Amino acid sequence: MFIRTKLTLWYTSLLAALLLLFGIALYTFLSINFNKTQDQVMEDLARSLAESTLNNRGVHLLRNPITGETTAELPAISNLRYSGIYVQLVRPEDGVVLDSTLPTGFELPHTQPILERALAGKQYAQNVKLGSNTLRVYNSRITVPINNKIGLVLITQIATVVDNTLLLLHTVARFLILLGLFIIIAAATSGWFLARKAFKPIEKVISAAESVQNGDDLGRRIEFIGPPDEIGMLTSTINNMLGRVERTYRELEESNRMQRRFVSDASHELRTPLTTIRGNVEILQKVWRQMPIEGSMTDDQKREFSLEAMGDIAGEASRMSRLVNDLLALARADAGVIMYMEPIEIRALLEDVSRKASLLPRTVDWKIGNLSVLDGEHVYGNADYLRQMLFIFIENAFKYTTQGQVLLEGLAKPDAVGIRISDTGIGMDKDEIPHIFERFYRADVSRGRTTGTGLGLSIAQWIIDEHGGSIEVTTRLGVGTTFLIWLPIQAPQKKLSETIDRLELTPKEID
Repeated sequence: MFIRTKLTLWYTSLLAALLLLFGIALYTFLSINFNKTQDQVMEDLARSLAESTLNNRGVHLLRNPITGETTAELPAISNLRYSGIYVQLVRPEDGVVLDSTLPTGFELPHTQPILERALAGKQYAQNVKLGSNTLRVYNSRITVPINNKIGLVLITQIATVVDNTLLLLHTVARFLILLGLFIIIAAATSGWFLARKAFKPIEKVISAAESVQNGDDLGRRIEFIGPPDEIGMLTSTINNMLGRVERTYRELEESNRMQRRFVSDASHELRTPLTTIRGNVEILQKVWRQMPIEGSMTDDQKREFSLEAMGDIAGEASRMSRLVNDLLALARADAGVIMYMEPIEIRALLEDVSRKASLLPRTVDWKIGNLSVLDGEHVYGNADYLRQMLFIFIENAFKYTTQGQVLLEGLAKPDAVGIRISDTGIGMDKDEIPHIFERFYRADVSRGRTTGTGLGLSIAQWIIDEHGGSIEVTTRLGVGTTFLIWLPIQAPQKKLSETIDRLELTPKEID
């Protein structure tokens, strides 16, 4: 069942219940008020008749000469004979009607319970059916004094026809029923229309969501023109959700693409050294399994050839080791490993790195610029990872610079410290800059000239991002390249997991 149908039924049911309560209350009020008015008139008449009996005024006592029985007659009631009000006198001992203004052949009900209740002094009224008419009967007791003594006790029954009153009440009831039905039908119809109109935007939202679900266009959004009410908030929330789904899908798609490329490039990079190692091992096997025949290699030649092959094997194994370590670092980055961080004095860290970098093989001058601007400055980070990041840039500078110098210097801003590493090497084309931090990417000018995996800068960028920093690149082909790393002085402390094993997260340090 649709919500608009439920709302219509709820509103209609509530309105019907309220109308029913109102109708019952109005009908009850009118009925009680009419009865109370009639009862008051008959009560006043009964009081007047009772007063007229004092000192035998208005009361005629008659004695039957044959039976000796005494009867009573109220001359005052004769004036009411044609007024629409009926009076009946009843003797309570035997229920004999002494006087009545009712038409001949008709008597008001005067059963023993009625007489006993009236004798007890309980004045009450009730509706009775007499012929085709409905009468309202008021019962009371009067006492007729005889010779200044308490004499005859009679029951006075005063009645009036209430057919017109009942007809009016029935007319009111029918009117209320018809009016209620009309209001309910009108309310149900208008409620259905209003609910349909109110839920029209939701139908558009559902239609748009279904089109997104059944289609491939995740960039589609739901259009909504209206006030910022609940529907507008719902539309905005769904659009935001669709945007997040689109971003997540794009990220997942990009992640899958990068993963496929990563696997392909890793396989290619691993295949080359493995092929070299395998080829050298097969050659060594052939050399040392040769039979001593004419033209074969001497032992000295075999030894020299073997040493050369083993050198190639060792070099390729070292290259594979570096590649595996880089892949492990990137795997940790992809897994979202949280680094252990602490306050670090940045100048002391740079001086330690510069000292160790001076021991690396190089063909250029290694110079240290001004580091005094970093005095007293601390960054919140992981010292081992920061060292690894710096060595990546320094080793690259040594690798791609054949003459000139490599310079390390410090910079400072109010909220960050800068580390600048510049060289006078081969440089790059500016179009290469957006891609140099991609995995396995190597600039065209470096391919074939130097060895490398193309993973170092990807690892360096991950370390910088984890420290909340940024990097700027300035390069010119044939002139050199400058990397400027900015690290925040007061980086927000990240929530650390108690289960992190720092030894597993610490990269290998270069001595």
